[in-house]
Amino acid sequence: MLASAVKTIQKRGVDALTLRGVGENLGVSRTALYRHFANKEALLGAVAHEGFRKLRKELFEAWDLSGRGREGFEAMGWAYVRFAMRHPSHYRVMFGGVLRSGAAALPPGDKTVDAFGVLVGALVELQGERLVREDPPEQLALFVWSVVHGVAMLALDGVLPTPQATEMLSRFANQRIFSGISAGK
Repeated sequence: MLASAVKTIQKRGVDALTLRGVGENLGVSRTALYRHFANKEALLGAVAHEGFRKLRKELFEAWDLSGRGREGFEAMGWAYVRFAMRHPSHYRVMFGGVLRSGAAALPPGDKTVDAFGVLVGALVELQGERLVREDPPEQLALFVWSVVHGVAMLALDGVLPTPQATEMLSRFANQRIFSGISAGK
């Protein structure tokens, strides 16, 4: 069901998504879908939940597999932008303001979807190593997120002409972010 919803969003946009359409695509009745989702917004909430789970996993892997530290931090920034480019339907549901009633509210304490927490944790670790200034880690994370989110949106909206241009801007932004939040700056 989620894959069908994501496919519809990818092809025709969020506004074209309906439970009836998903049911038709899957060859099941609309009633069958209502057993799983109360309405379209609940289905979109599930798409967002799945997206946050994937994003969290990709961010943590980038951080961990790149050896943490500055290299891991910069790898996380590129992983974020790459996630948006690879999963544009999820990304637009997660951050595009399409969920209005809080249906996408992530379950409290569900660490499997806490992508922001991965960034905060990385910053706390970098602060512990005295590599990043001692500003409140949540505030630093909001700053970092706003920049990488901006790069991701430029890529998704077609402002950046090629994937290579996106990668170059992302890497440049990640280097400048780190320089800006480094301890002693």
